[in-house]
Amino acid sequence: MSVYKVIELIGTSATSWEDAAAQAVAKARSSLRELRIVEVNKLDMKLDEAGNILAYRARLNVSFKYED
Repeated sequence: MSVYKVIELIGTSATSWEDAAAQAVAKARSSLRELRIVEVNKLDMKLDEAGNILAYRARLNVSFKYED
């Protein structure tokens, strides 16, 4: 039997939502083992006062195998 833990991460990028998600996964991969599933839950943008896009943001649920 396997048990998996799910955490929420938010990645940011100045170029795209895809890059924001990739940044979050890359960071998770550097410190977690046996990543299984990544689910994109929400996409949004950070804007400046004039309405220009400052950053794309991707909110992800990441699951990985839980080890005792």
